[in-house]
Amino acid sequence: MTRFVCTACGTQYPDSEAPPDRCPICEDERQFVPPGGQSWTTLDRLGVGHSNAWRAIAPDLFAVQTFPAFAIGQRALLVRTPAGNLLWDCVALLDGATEALVRALGGLAAVAISHPHYYTTMAEWGRAFGVPVWPHADDRTHVVRPDPCLRFWEGETRPVLPEVALHRLGGHFAGATVAHWARGPGALLVGDVMQVLPDRKHLGFMRSYPCLIPLPPDTVRHMAARCAALEFDAIHGAFADRDIMADGKAALGRSAERYCAWAAGMREP
Repeated sequence: MTRFVCTACGTQYPDSEAPPDRCPICEDERQFVPPGGQSWTTLDRLGVGHSNAWRAIAPDLFAVQTFPAFAIGQRALLVRTPAGNLLWDCVALLDGATEALVRALGGLAAVAISHPHYYTTMAEWGRAFGVPVWPHADDRTHVVRPDPCLRFWEGETRPVLPEVALHRLGGHFAGATVAHWARGPGALLVGDVMQVLPDRKHLGFMRSYPCLIPLPPDTVRHMAARCAALEFDAIHGAFADRDIMADGKAALGRSAERYCAWAAGMREP
């Protein structure tokens, strides 16, 4: 029996003798099935030609990303706190070297996931480190590999560590979540629930980024208002170098205003 991993989105499936017939995560309108169709790998095979690289982003904040790029190509973030470490989102590859490095940094106290595109091998991470994995209950139907380590949380806010709380924003998915890290001036970890754009001065808001499905302005206003109530300066996104290191609250405010203005039919200046 093998736990197959979708090469297009990185989602891991339960034990089976043959690869799944389809990947519902890819078939959802927010993602896509590649032109060549679904294909599958395993963690062992993935580890033959891929490895994870680490980068320090800020004090006690590290990014881990797989090279060559695999599936969606996101990074995961490891947040070190006095009460234990949080892994924010997942990369699919969890190998011996990665596990050893995480343990050298203090191990994990919890894993939290922004939305289903980054579920990947979350159960592997939870089981390897013996910690709870926190996806939002509104996205429960997108979980394809159930496991006792999954802790579905409900409502709008969930503390997971003394310095870190999860906040449901919706938009990209019904349970789409950001993490608020209250250390110092504060930081938001946003995945691509709100995507830090290449200029690192603005954020984007979409139901689907690859398929270019926008969100209604009222939804974006709601997302921005929820975040405006939090104290933060930095915003850290899902991809390499997508970090707003200062004035993040102002960046979010002007980004939401710009989006809503264009969605309402703003004229070319």
